[in-house]
Amino acid sequence: MTERHTRRGPGRPSAKGPTPPTDEEILTHGLAAFVELGYDGASMRELARRLGVSHNFINDRYGSKLAFWQAVVDHALEDVTRNLAPVLHPETPAVDDAARLTAVVRRFYEISARTPLLNQLMMEESHRASERLDYLVERYIGPTLAAVQPSVQRLVDSGRMPPTPIYMLYAAVIGPVIAMTGNPMMAKLGQPADRQEPEMVARASELARVILDGMLGPRPPAP
Repeated sequence: MTERHTRRGPGRPSAKGPTPPTDEEILTHGLAAFVELGYDGASMRELARRLGVSHNFINDRYGSKLAFWQAVVDHALEDVTRNLAPVLHPETPAVDDAARLTAVVRRFYEISARTPLLNQLMMEESHRASERLDYLVERYIGPTLAAVQPSVQRLVDSGRMPPTPIYMLYAAVIGPVIAMTGNPMMAKLGQPADRQEPEMVARASELARVILDGMLGPRPPAP
């Protein structure tokens, strides 16, 4: 069973000394630490040092390193989930399933362009079986795929898409996200290191178009 994190209220700041970090700062810096060090390489002592807190802070506040990791992931994915919701669960579902799938993939790529650290963490965790991967699949990846599965099935049934297992759909969509993470390989292939966010979002939208054209093919002629 996946361990769920239990967040405790923040303690009172000391009357003397530096201002303690906020929850926002703790979770944001925690994401950067897990990406740089990896889960196994991020010792409690090193995490505390990078967060600017006492060595027992994580256990006192979150209960364990795994629970802290879950809190970090939930915080990082909070905006992602909120921004994806309007196209993933629209109030008025699109009549055209291809248009809905297009909207979901494009929005996902645009969000990914703005969250390179989160992309790196999720790709790193996808390479090994763990409680953390179970957490990501059960809480985020699985529900997202389940939401688009009916549209994909109707596209397959209508002949617009070839028969596509859901794991193949995931691989087709998630693989190109590596192009937006600013990793060393892409830098060696010529990806600029100082891209501005508008350029990254525009490039993500273009990448989505390339992927979707490959999956859906040309649009059928209008009746």
